[in-house]
Amino acid sequence: MLPQEVIAKKRDGDALSTEEVRFFVKGLHDESITEGQVGAMAMAVLLNGMSMEERVALTLAMRDSGTVIPWDLDGPVIDKHSTGGVGDNVSLMLAPALAACGAYVPMISGRGLGHTGGTLDKFDAIPGYRTQPDLDELKRVTRQVGCAIIGQTPDIAPADKRFYGIRDVTGTVESIDLITASILSKKLAAGLDALVLDVKVGSGAFMATAEDADGLARSLVEVANGAGCKTSAIITDMNEPLATAAGNALEMLNAVRFLKMEEIDSRLWDVTVALGGQALYLAKIATSAAAGEEKMRTAFESGQAAEKFGQMVTALGGPSDFMDRPEAHLAHAAVVREVIADKPGFVSRINTKAVGLAVVELGGGRVRAADPIDYAVGLDMLAGRGMRVDAEQPIARIHAASEQDADRAEARLRTAYQVSETPSQDLPLEKGRIG
Repeated sequence: MLPQEVIAKKRDGDALSTEEVRFFVKGLHDESITEGQVGAMAMAVLLNGMSMEERVALTLAMRDSGTVIPWDLDGPVIDKHSTGGVGDNVSLMLAPALAACGAYVPMISGRGLGHTGGTLDKFDAIPGYRTQPDLDELKRVTRQVGCAIIGQTPDIAPADKRFYGIRDVTGTVESIDLITASILSKKLAAGLDALVLDVKVGSGAFMATAEDADGLARSLVEVANGAGCKTSAIITDMNEPLATAAGNALEMLNAVRFLKMEEIDSRLWDVTVALGGQALYLAKIATSAAAGEEKMRTAFESGQAAEKFGQMVTALGGPSDFMDRPEAHLAHAAVVREVIADKPGFVSRINTKAVGLAVVELGGGRVRAADPIDYAVGLDMLAGRGMRVDAEQPIARIHAASEQDADRAEARLRTAYQVSETPSQDLPLEKGRIG
């Protein structure tokens, strides 16, 4: 079998056999297939698409290019994946709450790119926390605490890492077929029994339209179930930031306050509880999604989720008193400034992507994978749609390294927010469930 024959077959719109997909992924992994050939295959898939059978074969082949973690635990192994948004720190609360309900959660997460924040960057804001442990440590902490949030190790789906790097520079990132295989190959390598997906749609999501979000959600659910992992998806709104904070240390502090039941953003609570309830139902810890949601509420209200989070932070090298004194361990920005609307009124529309880009411009995100991160900077006190803003209630509060950085962020925020004299109609947070 020759690489060019397989590429030409997909170029001509024909379906690849499982053997041909495995051959391609093997060459992708051992680099016997060149970067040019990989780019050509990615473009052929982008233009012609893949059947469901091809997507499952590609996902499993990339999963099997590395280690598939074996577990021998007294409870189900479950996880969650979000397609990304602004102020989306759900994983920080969800993983420990699921662990408090009797699940094991080895959550392999990513870093932010573009306008969306990354879960690992939030944990990098905690001094000493190891986001890149080896697999033995991941297994130890998961078994001991019940959850561990880390980054992709070299053992996990290595073929995907090379494939994504080539797609990133060949204009082929947007393929739903390849997005599906990329996401699921890493998740399924964690040896999951069940997976719940949060597919974002709106001005702050990669999927801006309902049609695109539905297509991606269905692809992910069908492929994951076809690969043997019980999976469902919830499509949620990203036409405004999910939390009232955006930026790494600020979102971490927001999560700690949520876990300690001190300060809870209502939309963040609703999404976290809904995802957790669905995950517990899939894993047969709850008899229904509604019963799972009740277990999630109990995990938070009893303090067990907060306790699990603190144990995880300590087990992965973070401060033992982090939950008691988060402000003492998280970095603080030199400049803090409130942004007051030009006129009083109600927030009628938010360009959420622009809000995320304001964080990037402050230094809290990255445009290229190698860009450094300033963990202290970002935004908090973010006003949501329908909220009244005036001299007492700002649009947002900026945390910046300099006055000049704050000026640029303020200008971007003023264009991102629209204020009207009357409240706008509420947008439903949950757009639908699949699977």
